[in-house]
Amino acid sequence: MAEPLSNGDAYQSVPEAYVFPEHKRPGSSPSSAAAIPVVDLGGDDPDRIVKQIIDAGREFGMFQVINHGVPEQLMSEMMSSAEEFFRLPTEEKMALYSTDSKKLPRFHTSLGYDLENDHEKVLYWRDCLKLGCYPLEQFRHQWPEKPASLRASLEAYTTAVRAVALRLLRLTAAGLGLDEVHFEEGGLITGPMLMNVNHYVPCPDPSLTLGLGSHCDPNIITVLMENGVRGLQTRRRGGGGWVDVEPLPGALVVNFGHQMEVISNGALWSDEHRVVTNARAARTSLAVFVMPEMGSVVSPALGLVAGGKAPLYRPYTYQEFLGAFLATAADRDTILAHFQNKD
Repeated sequence: MAEPLSNGDAYQSVPEAYVFPEHKRPGSSPSSAAAIPVVDLGGDDPDRIVKQIIDAGREFGMFQVINHGVPEQLMSEMMSSAEEFFRLPTEEKMALYSTDSKKLPRFHTSLGYDLENDHEKVLYWRDCLKLGCYPLEQFRHQWPEKPASLRASLEAYTTAVRAVALRLLRLTAAGLGLDEVHFEEGGLITGPMLMNVNHYVPCPDPSLTLGLGSHCDPNIITVLMENGVRGLQTRRRGGGGWVDVEPLPGALVVNFGHQMEVISNGALWSDEHRVVTNARAARTSLAVFVMPEMGSVVSPALGLVAGGKAPLYRPYTYQEFLGAFLATAADRDTILAHFQNKD
């Protein structure tokens, strides 16, 4: 059983198990001074909002949203509850510890990256609490009892963020020329809504390790709140340097996952992102994942396939996709190639 990083210790050096090979360290790939787009959902020009979302989806697959309707006080209360969880005594956090990735709720720490050519792992600099969030009646009885403020904050926050996600999906559908409720049909967003509460304690040497490696999310859309500490990085479509995501006060970070790229027939991008560590402050983030039901069939929307041409991807169930996603260690090119239409 691994000792959580959030055990109250102040680390003076990076333990060997967390030190990445030189070619995998954060500084081994170039960085960029570009900024991800910001979408103001409070604007009075709906067409402009839709265009901003589609443009951001084509270029990055990630954007920040402001004036999204989630009250600042609720965001503050939810973040405070999350941060308080990681300050609980180690034995109270470890009561939720599990190596079973399907267990909910689940506390885990330091999941590893497999090194090439062997089965050893380098550990990521992260603790994580994984929760089921929605439907509320399915999950609320599972939520941790401590800290005392967590359950009430989580219910209100989940409800508010789900509303933001649904609004964004309707705007995205409209921007793609689809019926605005396209993503609400066929079980595409009615799978369990999950949350990763991530915590990255201060790292004595951020050049040696990673909080989380490069990946794309397997679901349709992810909505993230962070505590203002930098660490999230993304790439433009097609690769290039890493771009720091500068947290805006009160903003939510939104990224599209693999299912959005498939449904849009490649028009929108499944965002590639990673997390670097910070020497000065702890970073906490709450990622809410909106995903299809396991048995739902995912395929490019018919309206986005040019006449006479085959769609880029074949139909599949989300359960099939997740199986391949895990088997390929979430490698972007490999997973998408697996579902490309070969006809």
